Amino acid sequence: MASLLLLSPGLLSAHAQQVDVQEIIARSAKVTNADWNTEPQYDYSDSVKQNGHTRTYDELMVLGSRYERLIAVDGKPLTGQQKSEQQQKLDQVIAQRRAESPAQRSQRIANWDRSRKRNHLLVEQLTKAFDFKLEGTPTLNGREVYELSATPRPGYQPPNNHAKVLTGMVGTLWIDQKTFQWVKVEAKVIHPVSIEGFLARVDPGTRFELEQAPVDSGVWLPTFFSVRARAKVFFLFSHNSQEEDTFSNYRKTSTENIPASQ
Repeated sequence: MASLLLLSPGLLSAHAQQVDVQEIIARSAKVTNADWNTEPQYDYSDSVKQNGHTRTYDELMVLGSRYERLIAVDGKPLTGQQKSEQQQKLDQVIAQRRAESPAQRSQRIANWDRSRKRNHLLVEQLTKAFDFKLEGTPTLNGREVYELSATPRPGYQPPNNHAKVLTGMVGTLWIDQKTFQWVKVEAKVIHPVSIEGFLARVDPGTRFELEQAPVDSGVWLPTFFSVRARAKVFFLFSHNSQEEDTFSNYRKTSTENIPASQ
């Protein structure tokens, strides 16, 4: 369990009192985006917990985009027959992608890249949507960090409806003092946010949490992500969902699965 020592603002160290919060945020945004850009260079395992069950996948880069291969259900490895079936599916996908025309491959990779950028949007927008205040310099997961509280920034203009939820959120960031990497991020909705284009409203109780750790020299990637959504669709029907993802076994993807054009 993470070790967290909270300090009140009155107990901040002399070093912390001299810290430029905007500089922390700027440097952390730079290294976070650099790590995000390297993520396609890695394969990894993703254990997805939803509705009381867990399914674990190998997330593989196959010729320019991701492919999920199921490897375990509720913590139990697949049987021999199930493994064989999953391998056959993977072999079929590899064959299909190798047979693509250049235009087909470019379109597939572009579609995947758009989806990836959409998933990254909320994390990317955090530094733009909030004002930050240094609350302390605790120790988290054995690392000395800056603890920053985040409140909605007046005048923030979300780039699209997906990011509009940030206008109703508050959060906390824990940033490693040496590397400026995000060790942990928490954010939650504190007042309803209407998203007109989707005829939906995101309600308090919606929250997400992200944890990261080093996976390679100078590279940090997610180890845990959870999201709990509380919303009303068409402003009438409640829609609640919850998912937890635990990421592990990061390793460099095979060069055989990288298109020659990359």
